[in-house]
Amino acid sequence: MKLNGGQSPISPKQPAQPQTVGNSGKPAAGASPEIGAAPSARQQLARLKLANRETVLAKVADILHQKGGSHELLLELRGQSLKVNAGQRPPDLSVGDLIKVMRAGNELQLIGKLAGGQESSVARALAQRLPWQQNLQAGLAQLFSALQLGLKSPPQPGQLPSTMNAQPLPAAAQQVLQNLINQLPRADALLPGAGKAEPMANQVRQWLSESGLFSEARLLQTSTSAVTPPDLKLALAKVVSALLASQNQGPEQFNRLTPLTSNDLLQAPLQFPRAPTPATPQNTGEPATVGQTLRLLAGMLNRITVNQLHSQTLNARAGAEPGAPVNTLLIEVPWLTPQQEPRTAQLRLEQYSQEKDDNKTPGRSSASEWRLALSMDLDEAGPLHFDVTFRPPSVSALVWAEKQTTLRAVHRELPLLRQSLNDLGLDVADLDCRRGSPGQIQTRLEHRLVDTKA
Repeated sequence: MKLNGGQSPISPKQPAQPQTVGNSGKPAAGASPEIGAAPSARQQLARLKLANRETVLAKVADILHQKGGSHELLLELRGQSLKVNAGQRPPDLSVGDLIKVMRAGNELQLIGKLAGGQESSVARALAQRLPWQQNLQAGLAQLFSALQLGLKSPPQPGQLPSTMNAQPLPAAAQQVLQNLINQLPRADALLPGAGKAEPMANQVRQWLSESGLFSEARLLQTSTSAVTPPDLKLALAKVVSALLASQNQGPEQFNRLTPLTSNDLLQAPLQFPRAPTPATPQNTGEPATVGQTLRLLAGMLNRITVNQLHSQTLNARAGAEPGAPVNTLLIEVPWLTPQQEPRTAQLRLEQYSQEKDDNKTPGRSSASEWRLALSMDLDEAGPLHFDVTFRPPSVSALVWAEKQTTLRAVHRELPLLRQSLNDLGLDVADLDCRRGSPGQIQTRLEHRLVDTKA
């Protein structure tokens, strides 16, 4: 197969001896069926920001039959559409299939398609949403701005967009967003030493439970007569319903919208936690339209759903690799600065099973080990990352700070942290603070969505 805009398509050989179609138009022996490239094709690959030898998932959106018996595939790749010529004998693909492709120089090589299996439906749902994620921090900033500025309604026939006046959000949407603001954690409410108190521990549990990761599970646990529990994902869905109702539109209209995406989530969509970003965009003071806000909400809901599906897929594959965690939770918790600006903290919580008796290190507890990775960006302290390992009753922690002033401040507070942990009955194995940022946690899921365990 070849990218549109290249040389005329050349039919691939029999699968028993797969071949590569190169820029010269001559097949290279011993390679897999590929998509060739020409200058215009090279530009398409550059727009996709696909590095050499990098693999990525694409979805077969359509299969078109051309004159002369050739076939053309329409692929969705990283949120963009890409047409390719499949030649006279296309691969065994159907509309909706997820395929894995790899860039080899200026060619796009077909690796295979998503295999069926026990977790294939979850993997498919995850892969389909990966290119359509909106940064929650930036999204919340725009929603809170809309609470103050209102939204522009669609223009009436003959009306210029520049003459549209902003209208207040529907009352139901205003109430939901105001309740959300009231429920979010506040930086100025977390005083030093408050973590040792039981009420604060319960408060943290509540913030985690309301992050949106457990939305469907919490709904199942709630009786039909009970009030819907506070929850970020459910709150965003309520705002969607209110905006659609204000435009006399049904839920089916929301499904037709193309979600707004964030570029930082397209580069490494399964990297979690990510390096903190200076997230909140500057407010231009120009109200968004209802359609833009609905697309924004669609991307934000996709982001939460990706975290849910990613966690679920990692848990389903527990034990498939040596040393892999048996439980993983990927949670983004929104919070507010003293200036009422939204931020997000990314938390990765992993549980590792207890060691078998024959492998257990002498003197080491056989209890499960928990590892926590937490990333956030504080206005004055800058980006911070915490790595905590807990195997009862031992705990160790490593703090990463990018600012030298923050590094010195953390070093001064380490003795107090050690004493606080000792007061909780814990044995502190190691405490340290380093300059910079840790190596990112690499997930193998992105490369294994198309394997036999998928």
